[in-house]
Amino acid sequence: MTQSATPQPAPIGAPGAPATGDGALDVRRVSGALGAEVRGIDLNDITDAQFEQVHALMLEHLVLFFPGQEALTPKAHVAFGRRFGEVETHPFLPKLDEHPEVTLIESDKGGKADEWHIDVTFSPNPPVASILHLVHCPPVGGDTMWSNQYLAYETLSAPFRELLDGLTAVHVLKAPQVGEMSAEHPVVRVHPVTGRRSLYVTRMWTSHIPQLTRHESDAVLQHLFEHSEQPRFTLRHRWDVHTVALWDNRATQHVAINDYQEYRRGQRVTVLGDQPAGDTPRRPDYERDGDERYYPRRVNARAGY
Repeated sequence: MTQSATPQPAPIGAPGAPATGDGALDVRRVSGALGAEVRGIDLNDITDAQFEQVHALMLEHLVLFFPGQEALTPKAHVAFGRRFGEVETHPFLPKLDEHPEVTLIESDKGGKADEWHIDVTFSPNPPVASILHLVHCPPVGGDTMWSNQYLAYETLSAPFRELLDGLTAVHVLKAPQVGEMSAEHPVVRVHPVTGRRSLYVTRMWTSHIPQLTRHESDAVLQHLFEHSEQPRFTLRHRWDVHTVALWDNRATQHVAINDYQEYRRGQRVTVLGDQPAGDTPRRPDYERDGDERYYPRRVNARAGY
């Protein structure tokens, strides 16, 4: 098995359950919060009917694992991603020479994303989904965790949800290769397909909530980060070589556990996204009073007001 807990089959007839008849997928849940393991499919040669099942399963379980995909070629990997939408060619991360849409995530070249994050929220159009093929993994360690941001939002108190529904957050990347990139998105995102609300702030990229004072913003964000990372919202995946993971970037966060020294390599295809939607802000941006000062406490926070 690829997970620490034994995957549980989804009941027949339930959302996300395997179809009956020829070519049925074997779908087993891997945690109480999110995630499912899918067998009985070759991603190198996926049919239209199988893709429709996979897409529905992703919306239901948010993270899918496909073990035993040794036959998956980079060309087929990209083709699978294109079924969801336009795929990204990353502006500065290393890529396969023959297939620049495939980004290389290598542990010896900085590919250890060991902080909770949603992919590329500093872009105006963050990715819809990511598809990661682990082609080399350490004998122990190097697990990945995901967190269900629907549940993170839905378990907040009603007054706090009401406050958050009318706020936005600024997301910032600071990197030598590109300088600074930033985008502003709703704190609470409404999924364009399911209509469900989810938290959409991330410890790695979110700088501040502009409608609040910076000190208020820090307090609110710190609570949201800690709340959304609780174990009860998460799954932890133990990788096997040639397992493929597909996740919905619109309603999950993830983190790579940095507890190993051996080489680890993944090949990732990212599906470009839409503009995150939420409630219209009910308040203007905060304007500082006189000589009020603020000194950022997080590396990605923009300095001052």
